Amino acid sequence: MTYHPKSDFLRVMFERGFVADCTDYQALDEAFRKGVVPAYIGYDATAASLHVGHLMNIMVLRWLQKCGGKPITLMGGGTTKVGDPSFRSEERPLLTPERIEENIAGLKQVFARYLDYSDAPNGAIMLNNAEWLDGLNYLDFLRDIGRHFSVNRMLSFESVKSRLDREQSLSFLEFNYMILQAYDFLEIHRRYGCLLQMGGSDQWGNIVNGIDLTRRVIDAEIYGLTTPLLTTSDGRKMGKSASGAVWLNGAMLSPYEFWQFWRNTTDADVGKFLKIFTELPVDECDRLGALQGSEINQAKILLANLATGLLHGEEAAQAAEQTAREVFEKGGVGDDLPTVRVSAAEVADEGVGIVQLFVRAGLAGSGKDAKRLILEGGARMNDEIVTDAGMRLKAGDLADPVKLTAGRKRHALVVLD
Repeated sequence: MTYHPKSDFLRVMFERGFVADCTDYQALDEAFRKGVVPAYIGYDATAASLHVGHLMNIMVLRWLQKCGGKPITLMGGGTTKVGDPSFRSEERPLLTPERIEENIAGLKQVFARYLDYSDAPNGAIMLNNAEWLDGLNYLDFLRDIGRHFSVNRMLSFESVKSRLDREQSLSFLEFNYMILQAYDFLEIHRRYGCLLQMGGSDQWGNIVNGIDLTRRVIDAEIYGLTTPLLTTSDGRKMGKSASGAVWLNGAMLSPYEFWQFWRNTTDADVGKFLKIFTELPVDECDRLGALQGSEINQAKILLANLATGLLHGEEAAQAAEQTAREVFEKGGVGDDLPTVRVSAAEVADEGVGIVQLFVRAGLAGSGKDAKRLILEGGARMNDEIVTDAGMRLKAGDLADPVKLTAGRKRHALVVLD
Protein backbone atom coordinates (compact mmCIF):
# COMPACT_ATOMS: atom_id res chain seq x y z
CA MET A 1 0.00 0.00 0.00
CA THR A 2 1.18 3.52 -0.81
CA TYR A 3 0.65 5.77 2.18
CA HIS A 4 2.24 9.16 2.82
CA PRO A 5 2.54 9.54 6.61
CA LYS A 6 2.59 12.89 8.37
CA SER A 7 4.13 11.71 11.67
CA ASP A 8 7.90 11.39 12.03
CA PHE A 9 7.73 7.78 13.23
CA LEU A 10 5.67 6.35 10.39
CA ARG A 11 7.66 8.37 7.86
CA VAL A 12 10.87 6.77 9.13
CA MET A 13 9.24 3.33 9.12
CA PHE A 14 8.24 3.66 5.46
CA GLU A 15 11.47 5.30 4.27
CA ARG A 16 13.72 2.69 5.87
CA GLY A 17 11.69 -0.41 4.90
CA PHE A 18 10.25 -1.37 8.29
CA VAL A 19 6.56 -1.67 7.32
CA ALA A 20 4.78 -4.87 6.27
CA ASP A 21 1.21 -4.08 7.36
CA CYS A 22 -0.85 -1.93 9.70
CA THR A 23 -4.39 -2.21 11.02
CA ASP A 24 -5.16 1.49 10.41
CA TYR A 25 -2.41 3.71 8.95
CA GLN A 26 -4.35 6.97 9.11
CA ALA A 27 -5.63 6.60 12.69
CA LEU A 28 -2.20 5.52 13.93
CA ASP A 29 -0.56 8.42 12.11
CA GLU A 30 -2.96 10.84 13.81
CA ALA A 31 -2.24 9.29 17.23
CA PHE A 32 1.49 9.92 16.75
CA ARG A 33 0.82 13.53 15.76
CA LYS A 34 -1.29 14.17 18.87
CA GLY A 35 1.17 13.09 21.57
CA VAL A 36 3.37 10.38 23.09
CA VAL A 37 2.30 6.94 21.85
CA PRO A 38 3.24 3.98 24.07
CA ALA A 39 4.00 0.91 21.91
CA TYR A 40 5.22 -2.55 22.76
CA ILE A 41 6.94 -5.61 21.33
CA GLY A 42 6.95 -8.90 23.21
CA TYR A 43 9.91 -11.25 23.59
CA ASP A 44 9.64 -14.74 24.99
CA ALA A 45 12.64 -15.79 27.08
CA THR A 46 13.43 -19.02 25.23
CA ALA A 47 17.21 -18.37 25.17
CA ALA A 48 19.77 -16.40 27.18
CA SER A 49 20.21 -13.93 24.32
CA LEU A 50 18.33 -12.51 21.40
CA HIS A 51 19.91 -12.98 17.98
CA VAL A 52 20.36 -10.74 14.96
CA GLY A 53 16.98 -11.86 13.61
CA HIS A 54 15.40 -9.84 16.47
CA LEU A 55 17.44 -6.74 15.72
CA MET A 56 15.08 -5.28 13.12
CA ASN A 57 12.32 -4.89 15.71
CA ILE A 58 14.74 -3.60 18.33
CA MET A 59 15.68 -0.87 15.85
CA VAL A 60 11.95 -0.15 15.41
CA LEU A 61 11.71 0.48 19.17
CA ARG A 62 14.81 2.68 19.02
CA TRP A 63 13.33 4.78 16.19
CA LEU A 64 10.03 4.95 18.07
CA GLN A 65 11.81 6.56 21.03
CA LYS A 66 13.89 8.88 18.82
CA CYS A 67 10.63 10.10 17.25
CA GLY A 68 9.00 10.80 20.64
CA GLY A 69 7.13 7.54 21.23
CA LYS A 70 7.37 5.47 24.41
CA PRO A 71 8.84 1.96 23.91
CA ILE A 72 7.63 -0.92 26.06
CA THR A 73 9.72 -4.09 26.03
CA LEU A 74 7.56 -6.95 27.25
CA MET A 75 9.39 -9.95 28.65
CA GLY A 76 7.38 -13.14 28.30
CA GLY A 77 7.94 -14.54 31.77
CA GLY A 78 4.42 -15.98 31.59
CA THR A 79 3.99 -16.86 27.92
CA THR A 80 7.40 -18.56 27.75
CA LYS A 81 5.86 -21.24 29.99
CA VAL A 82 3.48 -22.02 27.09
CA GLY A 83 5.53 -21.37 23.94
CA ASP A 84 4.45 -19.62 20.74
CA PRO A 85 3.46 -22.24 18.14
CA SER A 86 3.59 -19.76 15.25
CA PHE A 87 5.09 -21.44 12.17
CA ARG A 88 6.87 -24.09 14.26
CA SER A 89 6.79 -27.77 13.38
CA GLU A 90 6.88 -28.98 16.97
CA GLU A 91 6.24 -27.85 20.53
CA ARG A 92 8.95 -25.80 22.24
CA PRO A 93 10.70 -27.49 25.17
CA LEU A 94 9.26 -26.29 28.47
CA LEU A 95 11.65 -24.26 30.63
CA THR A 96 11.78 -24.03 34.43
CA PRO A 97 10.86 -20.68 36.06
CA GLU A 98 14.50 -20.32 37.16
CA ARG A 99 15.78 -20.77 33.62
CA ILE A 100 13.25 -18.26 32.30
CA GLU A 101 14.45 -15.66 34.84
CA GLU A 102 18.08 -16.28 33.83
CA ASN A 103 17.17 -15.80 30.16
CA ILE A 104 15.29 -12.56 30.90
CA ALA A 105 18.40 -11.20 32.64
CA GLY A 106 20.37 -11.89 29.46
CA LEU A 107 17.78 -10.18 27.26
CA LYS A 108 17.78 -7.06 29.45
CA GLN A 109 21.48 -6.49 28.73
CA VAL A 110 20.75 -6.05 25.02
CA PHE A 111 17.82 -3.64 25.35
CA ALA A 112 19.83 -1.33 27.58
CA ARG A 113 22.20 -0.71 24.64
CA TYR A 114 19.44 0.52 22.32
CA LEU A 115 16.84 2.20 24.54
CA ASP A 116 16.77 4.88 27.22
CA TYR A 117 14.98 3.54 30.31
CA SER A 118 15.06 6.90 32.12
CA ASP A 119 12.15 8.76 33.75
CA ALA A 120 11.70 10.97 30.68
CA PRO A 121 8.13 11.28 29.34
CA ASN A 122 9.04 8.83 26.59
CA GLY A 123 11.49 6.78 28.65
CA ALA A 124 11.28 3.09 27.86
CA ILE A 125 9.75 0.67 30.35
CA MET A 126 10.33 -3.05 30.71
CA LEU A 127 7.44 -5.29 31.77
CA ASN A 128 7.04 -9.00 32.46
CA ASN A 129 3.71 -10.59 31.58
CA ALA A 130 4.10 -13.01 34.48
CA GLU A 131 2.89 -9.99 36.50
CA TRP A 132 -0.69 -10.55 35.30
CA LEU A 133 -0.61 -14.07 33.83
CA ASP A 134 0.81 -16.03 36.79
CA GLY A 135 -2.07 -15.12 39.08
CA LEU A 136 -4.95 -15.79 36.68
CA ASN A 137 -7.88 -17.83 37.92
CA TYR A 138 -8.57 -20.33 35.15
CA LEU A 139 -12.37 -20.37 35.39
CA ASP A 140 -12.61 -16.58 35.64
CA PHE A 141 -10.28 -16.23 32.66
CA LEU A 142 -12.37 -18.64 30.57
CA ARG A 143 -15.56 -16.78 31.44
CA ASP A 144 -14.27 -13.22 31.05
CA ILE A 145 -11.75 -13.63 28.20
CA GLY A 146 -12.18 -17.05 26.55
CA ARG A 147 -15.77 -16.38 25.54
CA HIS A 148 -14.59 -13.68 23.11
CA PHE A 149 -12.60 -16.16 20.98
CA SER A 150 -14.04 -18.28 18.19
CA VAL A 151 -12.28 -21.64 17.79
CA ASN A 152 -13.32 -21.62 14.12
CA ARG A 153 -11.48 -18.33 13.61
CA MET A 154 -8.45 -19.43 15.62
CA LEU A 155 -8.13 -22.52 13.43
CA SER A 156 -8.10 -20.31 10.33
CA PHE A 157 -4.93 -18.41 11.33
CA GLU A 158 -2.02 -19.39 9.12
CA SER A 159 0.32 -20.08 12.05
CA VAL A 160 -2.07 -22.78 13.32
CA LYS A 161 -3.48 -23.91 9.98
CA SER A 162 -0.04 -24.68 8.51
CA ARG A 163 0.77 -26.91 11.50
CA LEU A 164 -2.51 -28.84 11.20
CA ASP A 165 -2.23 -29.12 7.41
CA ARG A 166 1.08 -30.94 7.92
CA GLU A 167 -0.71 -33.25 10.38
CA GLN A 168 1.70 -32.20 13.13
CA SER A 169 0.43 -32.21 16.69
CA LEU A 170 -0.67 -28.92 18.25
CA SER A 171 -1.17 -29.21 21.99
CA PHE A 172 -3.99 -27.44 23.84
CA LEU A 173 -1.23 -25.67 25.80
CA GLU A 174 0.14 -24.09 22.62
CA PHE A 175 -3.35 -23.37 21.28
CA ASN A 176 -3.87 -21.10 24.30
CA TYR A 177 -0.85 -18.96 23.37
CA MET A 178 -2.73 -16.62 21.04
CA ILE A 179 -5.34 -15.97 23.73
CA LEU A 180 -2.63 -15.11 26.26
CA GLN A 181 -0.87 -12.76 23.83
CA ALA A 182 -4.15 -11.04 23.03
CA TYR A 183 -4.75 -10.65 26.77
CA ASP A 184 -1.27 -9.09 27.11
CA PHE A 185 -2.28 -6.28 24.76
CA LEU A 186 -5.50 -5.69 26.71
CA GLU A 187 -3.64 -5.55 30.04
CA ILE A 188 -0.83 -3.29 28.79
CA HIS A 189 -3.42 -0.91 27.39
CA ARG A 190 -5.35 -0.92 30.69
CA ARG A 191 -2.29 -0.44 32.87
CA TYR A 192 -0.01 1.74 30.73
CA GLY A 193 -2.20 3.28 28.02
CA CYS A 194 -0.41 1.30 25.30
CA LEU A 195 -1.89 2.09 21.87
CA LEU A 196 0.24 -0.03 19.55
CA GLN A 197 1.64 -3.54 19.35
CA MET A 198 4.44 -4.18 16.86
CA GLY A 199 6.13 -7.37 15.74
CA GLY A 200 7.17 -9.49 12.79
CA SER A 201 4.67 -10.29 10.07
CA ASP A 202 4.27 -13.80 11.51
CA GLN A 203 2.61 -12.16 14.55
CA TRP A 204 -0.19 -10.50 12.56
CA GLY A 205 -2.89 -12.93 13.72
CA ASN A 206 -1.86 -12.63 17.38
CA ILE A 207 -1.81 -8.83 17.16
CA VAL A 208 -5.24 -8.62 15.52
CA ASN A 209 -6.62 -10.92 18.24
CA GLY A 210 -5.44 -8.46 20.90
CA ILE A 211 -7.03 -5.53 19.10
CA ASP A 212 -10.35 -7.37 18.76
CA LEU A 213 -10.30 -8.49 22.39
CA THR A 214 -9.61 -4.97 23.68
CA ARG A 215 -12.42 -3.57 21.57
CA ARG A 216 -14.88 -6.20 22.85
CA VAL A 217 -13.91 -5.96 26.55
CA ILE A 218 -13.39 -2.22 27.08
CA ASP A 219 -14.39 -0.70 23.72
CA ALA A 220 -10.97 0.91 23.18
CA GLU A 221 -9.27 1.62 19.84
CA ILE A 222 -5.73 0.30 19.57
CA TYR A 223 -3.47 -0.57 16.62
CA GLY A 224 -1.06 -3.08 15.14
CA LEU A 225 2.01 -2.61 12.94
CA THR A 226 4.15 -5.43 11.55
CA THR A 227 7.60 -5.56 10.00
CA PRO A 228 8.44 -7.75 6.99
CA LEU A 229 10.22 -11.08 7.25
CA LEU A 230 13.80 -10.07 6.57
CA THR A 231 15.72 -12.28 4.17
CA THR A 232 19.07 -11.86 2.48
CA SER A 233 19.26 -11.36 -1.29
CA ASP A 234 19.83 -15.10 -1.76
CA GLY A 235 16.61 -15.92 0.10
CA ARG A 236 18.06 -16.99 3.47
CA LYS A 237 16.31 -16.01 6.69
CA MET A 238 18.17 -13.30 8.57
CA GLY A 239 19.74 -14.36 11.88
CA LYS A 240 21.96 -17.28 11.03
CA SER A 241 25.59 -17.54 9.98
CA ALA A 242 27.56 -20.54 8.73
CA SER A 243 28.46 -21.42 12.32
CA GLY A 244 25.03 -20.87 13.89
CA ALA A 245 22.94 -18.08 15.41
CA VAL A 246 24.38 -14.56 15.50
CA TRP A 247 23.75 -13.80 19.18
CA LEU A 248 23.54 -10.24 20.51
CA ASN A 249 25.08 -10.94 23.94
CA GLY A 250 28.85 -10.55 23.89
CA ALA A 251 29.31 -13.58 26.14
CA MET A 252 27.71 -15.80 23.48
CA LEU A 253 29.24 -14.15 20.39
CA SER A 254 32.27 -11.88 20.55
CA PRO A 255 32.10 -8.31 19.23
CA TYR A 256 34.65 -9.30 16.59
CA GLU A 257 32.46 -12.15 15.30
CA PHE A 258 29.44 -9.84 15.31
CA TRP A 259 31.45 -7.24 13.34
CA GLN A 260 32.60 -9.93 10.92
CA PHE A 261 29.00 -11.04 10.29
CA TRP A 262 28.16 -7.58 8.95
CA ARG A 263 31.45 -7.26 7.06
CA ASN A 264 30.51 -10.43 5.17
CA THR A 265 27.20 -8.95 3.93
CA THR A 266 26.40 -9.73 0.29
CA ASP A 267 26.86 -6.71 -2.01
CA ALA A 268 23.15 -6.62 -2.92
CA ASP A 269 22.10 -6.33 0.76
CA VAL A 270 24.37 -3.45 1.84
CA GLY A 271 21.96 -0.59 1.12
CA LYS A 272 18.98 -2.35 2.69
CA PHE A 273 20.92 -3.33 5.82
CA LEU A 274 22.32 0.19 6.26
CA LYS A 275 18.75 1.54 6.29
CA ILE A 276 17.51 -1.04 8.78
CA PHE A 277 20.46 -1.58 11.14
CA THR A 278 22.09 1.86 11.25
CA GLU A 279 20.94 5.46 11.61
CA LEU A 280 22.67 6.80 8.51
CA PRO A 281 20.45 9.12 6.40
CA VAL A 282 18.44 7.22 3.79
CA ASP A 283 20.08 9.05 0.86
CA GLU A 284 23.52 8.03 2.10
CA CYS A 285 22.39 4.42 2.53
CA ASP A 286 21.19 4.41 -1.08
CA ARG A 287 24.45 5.94 -2.31
CA LEU A 288 26.61 3.44 -0.46
CA GLY A 289 24.44 0.51 -1.49
CA ALA A 290 24.90 1.42 -5.17
CA LEU A 291 28.72 1.25 -5.02
CA GLN A 292 30.48 -1.40 -7.08
CA GLY A 293 33.66 -3.46 -6.95
CA SER A 294 36.17 -2.72 -4.19
CA GLU A 295 34.28 0.42 -3.15
CA ILE A 296 31.38 -1.61 -1.77
CA ASN A 297 33.80 -3.18 0.72
CA GLN A 298 34.25 0.18 2.41
CA ALA A 299 30.46 0.43 2.74
CA LYS A 300 30.45 -3.03 4.35
CA ILE A 301 33.10 -1.93 6.85
CA LEU A 302 30.99 1.13 7.68
CA LEU A 303 27.92 -1.10 8.14
CA ALA A 304 29.92 -3.41 10.43
CA ASN A 305 31.29 -0.49 12.45
CA LEU A 306 27.91 1.21 12.91
CA ALA A 307 25.97 -1.97 13.74
CA THR A 308 28.66 -3.15 16.16
CA GLY A 309 28.98 0.30 17.69
CA LEU A 310 25.27 0.41 18.55
CA LEU A 311 25.39 -2.96 20.32
CA HIS A 312 28.89 -3.19 21.79
CA GLY A 313 30.12 0.43 21.71
CA GLU A 314 32.36 2.35 19.32
CA GLU A 315 35.55 1.16 21.02
CA ALA A 316 34.64 -2.49 20.41
CA ALA A 317 33.78 -1.72 16.78
CA GLN A 318 37.14 -0.01 16.21
CA ALA A 319 38.99 -2.90 17.88
CA ALA A 320 37.18 -5.38 15.63
CA GLU A 321 38.07 -3.42 12.50
CA GLN A 322 41.70 -3.19 13.61
CA THR A 323 41.85 -6.94 14.23
CA ALA A 324 40.34 -7.59 10.80
CA ARG A 325 42.98 -5.38 9.17
CA GLU A 326 45.78 -7.18 11.00
CA VAL A 327 44.45 -10.56 9.93
CA PHE A 328 43.56 -9.77 6.32
CA GLU A 329 46.09 -7.17 5.29
CA LYS A 330 49.13 -8.02 7.37
CA GLY A 331 48.72 -11.78 7.74
CA GLY A 332 48.88 -11.48 11.52
CA VAL A 333 46.70 -13.12 14.14
CA GLY A 334 45.04 -10.05 15.67
CA ASP A 335 44.45 -9.49 19.37
CA ASP A 336 40.66 -9.59 19.24
CA LEU A 337 40.00 -12.86 17.38
CA PRO A 338 37.69 -15.46 18.97
CA THR A 339 39.93 -17.72 21.04
CA VAL A 340 39.77 -21.41 21.92
CA ARG A 341 41.77 -22.28 25.02
CA VAL A 342 43.17 -25.80 25.21
CA SER A 343 44.47 -27.19 28.49
CA ALA A 344 47.77 -29.05 28.78
CA ALA A 345 45.84 -32.12 29.95
CA GLU A 346 43.85 -32.22 26.70
CA VAL A 347 46.97 -32.49 24.56
CA ALA A 348 49.08 -34.59 26.92
CA ASP A 349 48.62 -37.95 25.19
CA GLU A 350 47.15 -38.06 21.70
CA GLY A 351 46.59 -34.35 21.27
CA VAL A 352 43.40 -32.55 20.21
CA GLY A 353 41.78 -33.13 16.80
CA ILE A 354 41.69 -30.39 14.18
CA VAL A 355 38.03 -31.16 13.48
CA GLN A 356 37.14 -30.63 17.14
CA LEU A 357 39.01 -27.30 17.18
CA PHE A 358 37.10 -25.95 14.17
CA VAL A 359 33.83 -26.81 15.91
CA ARG A 360 34.90 -25.34 19.26
CA ALA A 361 36.04 -22.15 17.51
CA GLY A 362 32.59 -21.71 15.96
CA LEU A 363 34.05 -22.02 12.46
CA ALA A 364 31.95 -25.13 11.78
CA GLY A 365 28.53 -26.11 13.11
CA SER A 366 29.43 -29.78 13.65
CA GLY A 367 32.19 -32.33 13.14
CA LYS A 368 30.54 -33.30 9.86
CA ASP A 369 30.62 -29.65 8.70
CA ALA A 370 34.28 -29.35 9.70
CA LYS A 371 35.23 -32.50 7.76
CA ARG A 372 33.38 -31.21 4.69
CA LEU A 373 35.19 -27.86 5.00
CA ILE A 374 38.54 -29.68 5.05
CA LEU A 375 37.58 -31.94 2.14
CA GLU A 376 36.60 -28.92 0.03
CA GLY A 377 39.87 -27.11 0.79
CA GLY A 378 38.22 -24.34 2.80
CA ALA A 379 40.07 -24.96 6.10
CA ARG A 380 43.45 -23.41 6.89
CA MET A 381 45.82 -23.51 9.83
CA ASN A 382 48.32 -20.66 10.03
CA ASP A 383 47.34 -19.80 6.43
CA GLU A 384 48.21 -23.31 5.15
CA ILE A 385 45.44 -25.51 3.71
CA VAL A 386 44.45 -28.37 6.02
CA THR A 387 44.19 -31.62 4.03
CA ASP A 388 44.01 -34.23 6.81
CA ALA A 389 40.78 -34.32 8.84
CA GLY A 390 42.51 -36.73 11.23
CA MET A 391 45.24 -34.24 12.18
CA ARG A 392 45.85 -33.85 15.92
CA LEU A 393 47.73 -31.00 17.60
CA LYS A 394 50.00 -31.64 20.58
CA ALA A 395 51.63 -29.29 23.06
CA GLY A 396 54.58 -28.58 20.76
CA ASP A 397 52.23 -27.54 17.93
CA LEU A 398 50.61 -25.04 20.28
CA ALA A 399 53.78 -23.43 21.63
CA ASP A 400 52.66 -20.34 19.73
CA PRO A 401 49.03 -19.36 19.06
CA VAL A 402 47.57 -21.21 16.07
CA LYS A 403 45.28 -19.38 13.65
CA LEU A 404 42.38 -21.33 12.15
CA THR A 405 40.59 -20.03 9.07
CA ALA A 406 37.32 -21.13 7.46
CA GLY A 407 36.86 -19.85 3.93
CA ARG A 408 38.55 -16.51 3.41
CA LYS A 409 37.06 -14.31 6.12
CA ARG A 410 36.38 -16.28 9.32
CA HIS A 411 39.23 -16.76 11.76
CA ALA A 412 39.91 -17.92 15.31
CA LEU A 413 42.91 -18.55 17.55
CA VAL A 414 43.86 -21.68 19.46
CA VAL A 415 46.07 -21.10 22.49
CA LEU A 416 47.54 -23.47 25.06
CA ASP A 417 46.64 -22.54 28.64
